Amino acid sequence: MWLASVPHRHRPLPPVPTILTARPNPKLFYHSLPKPASFRFGLRHRLNRYKASAAKKQVPELGIRKPDGEKFRPQEEKNGEGLDLGWLPAFPHVLIASMSNFLFGYHIGVMNGPIVSIARELGFEGNSILEGLVVSIFIVGAFIGSICCGSIVDKLGCRRTFQIDTIPLILGALISAQAHSLDEVLLGRFLVGLGIGVNTVLVPIYISEIAPTKYRGSLGTLCQIGTCLGIISSLFLGIPSETDPHWWRTMLYIASVPGFVLALGMQYAVDSPRWLCKVGRLSNAKEVIKNVWGASEVEKAIEEFQAVIKNDGSDLESSWLELLEEPNSRVACLGGALFVLQQFAGINGVLYFSSLTFQDVGITSSALASLLIGVTNFAGALCALYLIDKQGRQKLLIGSYLGMALSMFLVVYAISFPLDEELGHNLSILGTVMYIFTFAIGAGPVTGLIIPELSSNRSRGKIIGFSFSAHWVCNFLVGLFFLDLVEKFGVAPVYGTFGGVSLLAAIFSTYFIVETKGRSLEEIEMSLSSDFIARDKK
Repeated sequence: MWLASVPHRHRPLPPVPTILTARPNPKLFYHSLPKPASFRFGLRHRLNRYKASAAKKQVPELGIRKPDGEKFRPQEEKNGEGLDLGWLPAFPHVLIASMSNFLFGYHIGVMNGPIVSIARELGFEGNSILEGLVVSIFIVGAFIGSICCGSIVDKLGCRRTFQIDTIPLILGALISAQAHSLDEVLLGRFLVGLGIGVNTVLVPIYISEIAPTKYRGSLGTLCQIGTCLGIISSLFLGIPSETDPHWWRTMLYIASVPGFVLALGMQYAVDSPRWLCKVGRLSNAKEVIKNVWGASEVEKAIEEFQAVIKNDGSDLESSWLELLEEPNSRVACLGGALFVLQQFAGINGVLYFSSLTFQDVGITSSALASLLIGVTNFAGALCALYLIDKQGRQKLLIGSYLGMALSMFLVVYAISFPLDEELGHNLSILGTVMYIFTFAIGAGPVTGLIIPELSSNRSRGKIIGFSFSAHWVCNFLVGLFFLDLVEKFGVAPVYGTFGGVSLLAAIFSTYFIVETKGRSLEEIEMSLSSDFIARDKK
């Protein structure tokens, strides 16, 4: 996803995609990692033990029946004929949910150009602090929304939460469109941020819980594709704002339309079968599984759901304190660390500085430069759609961060060493485009997908909410300090740091991320849960 950032003396950094420096809570790390001495001298042992606890080979010992991949395929593909269309029943529901990401992307891009026109019309032009506040209030709302989402979805389920969440999204867009003062714009942007914060947590939960196991990765990548399409749409619609100073109001009115579509579409979408089973609506859960996954999956899925629910307890809503318990603390720390690394790898800064890079080679239109970046990001997301369920999450993450590191070092080389001016500019463009593309293949979509996959059914909402709250804090801080760091140290050292963090993220993914491809959420949870492992040994 792309997020907005806040400057202070400069024009605000334009918002940037997924999904964007706070340090993780030391208490959470204390509960998820061993004491310093044992961690230092027993690192490899611990990593091997961690990976082994989630390894596929352990699953049969837990008594979990692995999903039969053939049952996800239509009959004609088994006979070598036709296409694999097992994803099709879930696709309409995922598509509707992805409208939330389209809204996210649209609201990111909608303030990219028109902020100057808004400031001029409402009387705060030239005040970089107030311009930054208009952008940053969005992040404040998103932070609050991501924290609150887990409790709401535990009680109401994903479908009703989606519909309720459209209220601040629609109201925020309309209030902003009709604003005649700074206060009204700030209120509208805060409400939009609140709704977006809920959606960034809600969409990964919903897609991971209704998608068939075999296609969960590909369907989950639609989040990133929706965000890219939203940004590209806002850039196209923003073209008239260069000549019409009041066009920004039309763009914000248009921003309310996807909210109505989402609210109406969710009326016909299914609810998560896992949530339905948890609240006792067993017949509804069976109907959803039959229609979306296939009749052959009903009994096996219900059996696994009930085994997990029995282990978790009968309480419908989880507590935030449960994030301090294993394995929740471990997954929460992994989620927070992934987002911290993602943002410190510099996606916001690179996207902001890319417009200046394109100007060096003659592309003076910021809209054209942003469109090129958006198309590159979209192309990377399409590649992720194809690769994620074939190569797996861990490989994509590692390859993505290695590509980002290489791209950053290429730009540093072009800036730091005396080259032909045209060659230096071309290398900078190549490095920037490679960075965006490789980010969109792995670091963008996989980060938001793997966290709900590793999370327990009971605490999934809280874990994702915690992870995304770290994401919003990092996005805010990177945007706040990026320009100052560039002014003080120069572009090359800052980009070199981004490359170093990308290498660190690749190493982190190698040792701490386990593969979840082709495994049901229950299978993953049971393999990570010490309760199931201990019970199986008895």
